[in-house]
Amino acid sequence: MTKVLVVDDEASISGAVSYALRREGYTVETAADGQEALDQVEMFKPDVMVLDVMMPKLSGYEVCRKLEGRPSRPAILLLTVKNDIVDKVLGLELGADDYMTKPFDMRELVARVKALTRRGPRAIPANSGEAQERIRLGGLTIHLLNRTVHAGDTLIDLTPKEFDILALLAGHPGRVYSREALLEQVWDMDFAGGTRTVDMHVQRLRKKLGPWNDCIQTVYGIGYKSVELSS
Repeated sequence: MTKVLVVDDEASISGAVSYALRREGYTVETAADGQEALDQVEMFKPDVMVLDVMMPKLSGYEVCRKLEGRPSRPAILLLTVKNDIVDKVLGLELGADDYMTKPFDMRELVARVKALTRRGPRAIPANSGEAQERIRLGGLTIHLLNRTVHAGDTLIDLTPKEFDILALLAGHPGRVYSREALLEQVWDMDFAGGTRTVDMHVQRLRKKLGPWNDCIQTVYGIGYKSVELSS
């Protein structure tokens, strides 16, 4: 059963979100501040974290920073009262997978949580077909059904958006995707300044791919593509 951690210092919001998610069959725990959120990530091991930005002790942004690179890092949906594009981009650059602005529609929040717990259809290669369960790129094996990536026998821990970027590029070797196209297909959004978010996620993805980071190449002035490297 999918586990969701709801982090908000407003008990009314935390309670309402938790109730809505439990009705959808999720196992839910809550935290009231950033430090408690970090503790719960280690103990509860959530698949998704609904994370408020403005909180005592540690902000949502600080929580994102501290979770960077952790194997136990969940997918993160940020909640913010600010509708400033700079705040949205900052959250995404720090590794958040999605964001919503308060006040929000509860049905939309549940839908976004669902989207973070399943394979994103916009990021699956167009030529994959129902029968194809994996993509090979150099020494990498990308498993589409369980959303895991292996380099040989080694599991590479990726965030949902990192996986979606890799699956999309690897599914179309040699095809150049602009930053705007990646933002639209992986994040399903289009906003000025958001292309920096793509660069930050690709940078982190390459770092995690280790010796296979050259499978993802920059096309200067445009975006990115995947290339086959001999294993």
